[in-house]
Amino acid sequence: MKTEAAAVAEARAGESPRRPERHFTGLGVSAGIAVGPAHVVERGLIDVPEYRIEADAVDAEIARFREAVTLSVSQIHGLQAKAEALPEEVAGQLRYLLDAHLLMLSGSRLVRGVEARIRDARINAEAAVQVQLSEIAQAFAGMEDAYLAGKIDDVREASGRLVRNLTRAGYQAFSGVPPGTIVIAEEITPADTALMDPARVGGFAAALGGAEGHTAIMARSLGLPAVLGVAGLKGAVRSGDIVAVDGVRGGLVVNPEEATIARLERRRRALERRERQLARLRQVAAVSQDGARVTLQCNIELPNELALAQEAGAEGIGLLRSEFLYMNRDEPPSEDEQYVALKDIVDGMAGAPVTVRTLDVGSDKLAYSLGEHITPSVNPALGLRAVRLSLKTPALLEAQIAAILRAGAHGPVRILVPMITSVDEIRHVRKAVDKTIRRLTRARVPIEPEPPLGIMIETPGAALAADALAGACDYFSLGTNDLTMYTLAIDRGDEQVAHLYDPLHPAVLRLIRFATDAARRARLPVNLCGELAGNPRFTAMLLGFGLRDLSMAPPHLPRVKQRILALDAEAAARHADELLDQSEAGRIAKLVDGFAKGS
Repeated sequence: MKTEAAAVAEARAGESPRRPERHFTGLGVSAGIAVGPAHVVERGLIDVPEYRIEADAVDAEIARFREAVTLSVSQIHGLQAKAEALPEEVAGQLRYLLDAHLLMLSGSRLVRGVEARIRDARINAEAAVQVQLSEIAQAFAGMEDAYLAGKIDDVREASGRLVRNLTRAGYQAFSGVPPGTIVIAEEITPADTALMDPARVGGFAAALGGAEGHTAIMARSLGLPAVLGVAGLKGAVRSGDIVAVDGVRGGLVVNPEEATIARLERRRRALERRERQLARLRQVAAVSQDGARVTLQCNIELPNELALAQEAGAEGIGLLRSEFLYMNRDEPPSEDEQYVALKDIVDGMAGAPVTVRTLDVGSDKLAYSLGEHITPSVNPALGLRAVRLSLKTPALLEAQIAAILRAGAHGPVRILVPMITSVDEIRHVRKAVDKTIRRLTRARVPIEPEPPLGIMIETPGAALAADALAGACDYFSLGTNDLTMYTLAIDRGDEQVAHLYDPLHPAVLRLIRFATDAARRARLPVNLCGELAGNPRFTAMLLGFGLRDLSMAPPHLPRVKQRILALDAEAAARHADELLDQSEAGRIAKLVDGFAKGS
């Protein structure tokens, strides 16, 4: 493996004198350390590869770009026609915006500049659009007239449309960046993260985002070092700069000195040694000192994480987030597409159970393939998301259920429904399951006839109604990420308030205990699949609450197993009771850390 120092030396070969080393601080949201060349993503654009084209291919590339311009103009004309059906006040504003976008696509500096870059620099059209946009943005930023400076948004919108139309050929975002690249952006969405290949992307940093947002969760699942909420990041990094991401301590170093790189590499090697030691626990059962057996499963976001779960020794997939099927595409996936993707995961687990959560788009998880079903919401976290969207769009729900049932013919599956808040909702979902079973049975399609149907307990309402909900489902899964967010009214993806997000708040712990006790009384299986499960700091507390099934991102499983092997479950139960007697999160945190040190 090439060392960080060697990679940096190679990247710096022949470059102009370096700028001074600069340090930035953010939230370390995914552990790990990476050093490499920066790839700065312009806000609002799909990221694309950059590659050279041969001289005899220039005319064809320009023709391809012009086709994208023609298609973009046609799309805007279509929007103009639709605008006429809107109220006049709204239509007037929309006409004005669309006229501006048409202007950007008709012989403008954007279009002329892109064609010149294709011809002179001999780069692909998508890359030429981004480079030209970056140059125009710099020029606009220097304007003293605020109105004119603000027109850059029109250029960005037109550029984004061009890139989307150019990439219909199926380019994979970030596929053209050099191995070890560090992605830098103002904001990185879960959909962006889903397109990152750890074989090429070494890590990422962004100005926006929090430690418990979905982007952070995906970074941890992929094992990508990441820092979010980096103050002062905008404009501080140029593509090609060498940067170091420290996802452990939450640091970003731009143009690091060789001594800094050497220090970071020593820490990275130490982290890798520890990972190798933990890997030896792969075949060891998670049993506490006094014999309490704990099932450890993995949460996965993407099919390529299946290998990570297997390497970690997962006893099943406790949470398969199905949103990956809907992201970065123009149309929702068909039943057959979903079946093929789920079947591969079920086959890969070789008889271990796979729990598939139905679609949970909304809040910080957006999929533009569902644009016709979701309109902008003032507060997406409280709007049309998860089961609410599924029940509003029965065809989408039934296609997903059918795919899960068909995948169940290849191994054990469970259906998990997010954001349930009432018995009525789960009854409607069960009716959809029954209807789909009847349809597939009549068609003689091999299926799993009666997969367990579970619900996510992730709102205070669901936790407090757990006794009633237990009578309508087959198992509980505690989603402590959203449960904490909704209980404390904290947007976990907002860097301005992310520091207030505290899963040790007394109210959160009492809701977890309330739901766990309700499941025990109803003799329902219950697991916890939130981020709490993957933090060894909280393992004793969760075992003390009676939880014996935990699901987490693959990189965390060995550490949690190591912690369980050293615990006494009865002592953990006494510890949990003590925590529930407290009224302050600070006091609870001290008791949690004190127990960890003493056990």
